[in-house]
Amino acid sequence: MEEKGILRNSQIIVLGVCIAAATIVSSVILSQGFLKVTKFVKEQISVTGSAQKNIKSDYIVWTASFTRNQADLASAYKGLEEDLKKIKQYLISKGIAEEEIIASQIATERIYKKNEKGNDTNEIEGYRLSQWLEARSADVDKVTRISRESTELINEGIEFVSNSPEYFYTRLDELKIEMLGKATENAKQRAENMVKATGNKIGFMRSARMGVFQITPVNSTEVSDWGVNDTTSMDKKVTAVVTASFGIE
Repeated sequence: MEEKGILRNSQIIVLGVCIAAATIVSSVILSQGFLKVTKFVKEQISVTGSAQKNIKSDYIVWTASFTRNQADLASAYKGLEEDLKKIKQYLISKGIAEEEIIASQIATERIYKKNEKGNDTNEIEGYRLSQWLEARSADVDKVTRISRESTELINEGIEFVSNSPEYFYTRLDELKIEMLGKATENAKQRAENMVKATGNKIGFMRSARMGVFQITPVNSTEVSDWGVNDTTSMDKKVTAVVTASFGIE
């Protein structure tokens, strides 16, 4: 009986030693894993990359207005109708397709006589009728030229006002993909230059966040937290920004 008790105690001691050893080994493995995870999380660098490209607008929207002032409404309407016909003929002769010309509804305004103090009375003196024209085209250069020359219509007795065209780039989605790729590559180059002095190198990209796009006139320095989308200039500069994080090896 005594020998059995000694054997049982020995087995218990051995089992305890094995459990303790297993616990120590597991702790070491877990601590090494934790250190590796901590190292993975901490050893990284965040940089901002950018890319710029000059583009030319490929779509134009040009608006203009014309007006008729007459003592009676019927005469004003007839005169405006004649002016519209002349303007369309002029624009078509310059190369704008008829389907590219959009005419708005006629806006009518009553003109009241003034009293001796310069205030309006209730007596109608005449009518002012106005109409807008809009031309949309992919031929940017041609419509730009016509918008500048169109004041020739004034020589024909038409009260014509040409507004500054608006310029757009229709392949913006494709351009964004290209620019984001270049901005990310620029961020990678900056990260490599920053860690080179320490004898390290960068690893995989951990994250990337796209900034806003800035579309400005070529020589403009304007920026905005919300982005800029210039429509006043034919030639534009597109700037893309990306903030990226890379691991350090």
